[in-house]
Amino acid sequence: MKQGLFITGTDTGVGKTLVAAALASFLKKEGVDVGVMRPVESGCRRQEGRLVPQDALFLREAAGCADNLDLINPYRLEAPLAPSLAAEREGVEIDLGKLIECFQAIKEKHDFILVEGAGGLLVPLREGYFISDLAQVFQLPLLIVAASRLGVINHTLLTVRYAQSLTIKVAGVILNNPEEEDSASGSNSSLLQQLLDVPLLGVIPFTTQFREFKKEGLTDLIKEWINLAALAGTPE
Repeated sequence: MKQGLFITGTDTGVGKTLVAAALASFLKKEGVDVGVMRPVESGCRRQEGRLVPQDALFLREAAGCADNLDLINPYRLEAPLAPSLAAEREGVEIDLGKLIECFQAIKEKHDFILVEGAGGLLVPLREGYFISDLAQVFQLPLLIVAASRLGVINHTLLTVRYAQSLTIKVAGVILNNPEEEDSASGSNSSLLQQLLDVPLLGVIPFTTQFREFKKEGLTDLIKEWINLAALAGTPE
């Protein structure tokens, strides 16, 4: 965890924004100058004629940084769809050069950067370009957040192996319980530990604090449930 992390999910709604915010809050309290980025956010609510990127705002608050929201989140879209579809419907052209410029600007301003993708690695940003392509360009270790429910074994292994096929360094996997535990939750972590060739960095239990997007207590949750020593040892 030397220069930053690119945080992705095995699916949408797995808790990657909350994990990213918790890490940002933890690093801030540890005295690290941390910057955050959510390159594209769809499903934004319109308030007083403007689109409000809830995830990007949550990340900025957790990191305690004063960067301009347009730098943290260059593209915000209203439709709750894959970015490529939402952008097409709304007449927005996602400029990859602009995303890279914003990333470099944040990286130069801060000692550490957390980038949160949209959904999983094969979510399309525009025609022929996916979140995985952005992760390759940014060249940050990949932190995968997976939801501990039925199907997570397949989703996690597919995500890890696809990233590795692109020679993206995988820092590890965090297993999160975004909902009340189901019958599969108890066995997911032990089976993943057997099958993964990257670290399973921790298992976060279900908590209404995460669901309700509350900042308070996130640092304590990360310190209690995540192997930060293993994560800190991730090479550049």
